[in-house]
Amino acid sequence: MMRFLAGLLMALAFVAPAAAQPVDTGHVEAELVAQAQGVAPGQTIHVALRQKIDDGWHTYWRNAGDSGEATRIDWTLPPGWTAGEFVWPTPHRLPVGPLVNYGYEGEVLLPMALTAPANAQPGSTATLRGKAYFLVCEEICIPEEAELQLAVPVVAAPAAADPKWGPAIGQALASAPKPAGLAAAFEKRGALVALAVTGAALKGADVADAYFFPFASTVIDHAKPQPIERGPYGLTLTLTPGYDFQSGAGPGALAGVLSLGDRAYEVSATAGPLPAGASGLGPPPVKAAGGAGGGLGLPMAALFALLGGLVLNLMPCVFPVLAMKAASLAGHAHEQAAARRQGLAFGAGVLVTFLALASALIALQAAGSAVGWGFQLQSPPVVAGLALLMLAVALNLSGVFEVGGSLQGAGAGLASRRGLTGAFFTGVLAVVVAAPCTAPFMAPALGWGLTQPPAAALAVFLALGIGFALPFVAVSFAPALLARLPRPGTWMDVFKKALAFPMYGAAAWLVWVLAQQVDAAGLARILAAAVVFAAALWLAGRAQRGRLGGRGVAIEGGLAAALLILAVAVALWDDYAPAAAPGAASASAAVPYEAYSSERLAALRAEGRPVFVNFTAAWCVSCQVNERVALSSPKVARAMADTGVAYLKADWTRKDAAIAAELARHGRAGVPLYLVYGAGGGDRVILPNILTEGVVVRALEAAARGR
Repeated sequence: MMRFLAGLLMALAFVAPAAAQPVDTGHVEAELVAQAQGVAPGQTIHVALRQKIDDGWHTYWRNAGDSGEATRIDWTLPPGWTAGEFVWPTPHRLPVGPLVNYGYEGEVLLPMALTAPANAQPGSTATLRGKAYFLVCEEICIPEEAELQLAVPVVAAPAAADPKWGPAIGQALASAPKPAGLAAAFEKRGALVALAVTGAALKGADVADAYFFPFASTVIDHAKPQPIERGPYGLTLTLTPGYDFQSGAGPGALAGVLSLGDRAYEVSATAGPLPAGASGLGPPPVKAAGGAGGGLGLPMAALFALLGGLVLNLMPCVFPVLAMKAASLAGHAHEQAAARRQGLAFGAGVLVTFLALASALIALQAAGSAVGWGFQLQSPPVVAGLALLMLAVALNLSGVFEVGGSLQGAGAGLASRRGLTGAFFTGVLAVVVAAPCTAPFMAPALGWGLTQPPAAALAVFLALGIGFALPFVAVSFAPALLARLPRPGTWMDVFKKALAFPMYGAAAWLVWVLAQQVDAAGLARILAAAVVFAAALWLAGRAQRGRLGGRGVAIEGGLAAALLILAVAVALWDDYAPAAAPGAASASAAVPYEAYSSERLAALRAEGRPVFVNFTAAWCVSCQVNERVALSSPKVARAMADTGVAYLKADWTRKDAAIAAELARHGRAGVPLYLVYGAGGGDRVILPNILTEGVVVRALEAAARGR
């Protein structure tokens, strides 16, 4: 009887569930678990590395993304036993500042195949040992490791599933990305890469949340958005290329996981023409006035930038600064040597500022930010600070307070010996104020430059700065022109005060821009700050003139300084609440529109409707002029209604990564951008930066005909 019981207990032991002990490494509870209660000789089962991760922490996928390290395990197995690679579940995107990583949170099972040797002895137990390594991150990252083991009984015939871990591992294997017979190809398009995927598995699938997780960490910029274009047989994702594309030809294949939310598939795309039917928008030819910049080389881009800089002097946003230029020029019209120095100092200020803006823009894009030309005006504190600066310049020109004894000091609130510092900062301010505008020729040049290596991008911005500074510098070296100006006299004071009003207008315009970005409380805040700021400068002016003398001057000066600090702190405090998101225009609007999204554009295109897309921003003066002159007129409204063109407006007043990506896709670094898509899948046309009623109406009529 005792011998029978002992044999029964031994038999039960042979088919007992595989045993493992969890190990707490600090922020992860790790253990090895098995799908089945045992393994037969020569059989393959699955075991899994289970991670239970602390709240707020995460571990990493096979490609960790911009930073991190994938989980791995080093096995020590009995002779003849083999373990395969992890079957990786679909990861999650894990934004960390400007970076995007790929990994897991909560609990995750990483299955792997385990094969027993054919000569494994039933009735024995195999002890599997492995050392697991994982990088666990929250705001900090901690490398952790665990010595794990799992006892797996060897049985004569395949064993039943483990009641606890069998279903869980089975589900992990079932939901893991797998090949599904999808056809995929990718193609370099200017600065971006189009990845198209087609196949029966995608027909009718919801692709709104589609995302491509590459297996290699260096093929794409993980932090950049992936705009989606839906087609009848698949989809196309627009990717920002990574380091592998900088070597000329680029990689021969893109392999990874295409995630569709609740489903995921392994895809391997080859370089070459995109499969038909992947995109509702397709790769139509671009009929563009001025081009999209994709085919420019450095010489042509620099020439376009030079011409764009020249034309930029005539754009509305630069008009206020022309007042400061005129004041500076009038002050030295009959002192040729001084005028030349002023011109060179102004030019130096322009060039240094253009290069500084370019460097900041390149650095932000390299860090993963979706920014473009005029990016600084997407920040409410920057807009508020510029509004106060314009107010200060205007009050200085009005004589409320003085900065130095020369007119050049009005340019930037700075003056030095001979006024050269004032002229330099007038150039600085001219560039800052000009940033909201995009002149003809500028768009393709900047669009090309910002897709090139830093040296080429800086060369394009340098050419833009030279074009912008050239007229003023040239005039300062033209004695015949300077001699025509009247000599300085009492008229100069009147002229100076008259020039204050364009600066008041610039300050008011910047407050209006801020009103498009922030809520009513934010608008009230900048208005209050402006009143306090003006009072501070008035007190500073009284102190400068010594109206109260001695102690009174000190009191007024101290109070002025305190109020200045208060006003600037209130304006620059970065807690502005955003304005309500714009929706579709009301039916009473002159030209009704809908808010832009790539999904809405794709849906309209799938319906065969012609579409007009307006990429705009409140701080873009060129955009606002086009709105008033060409896009809000009854004639354009009638043309929209008669042709059935759908009007989408992409508002870039505040940062929007999707809009930035779409601008980059069309070779643009900023707004405005006007796209017209023909009916029935007709060609896409890019309209000029400066619109007229006639240009818009003709484009709408052509789109309705499908071109």
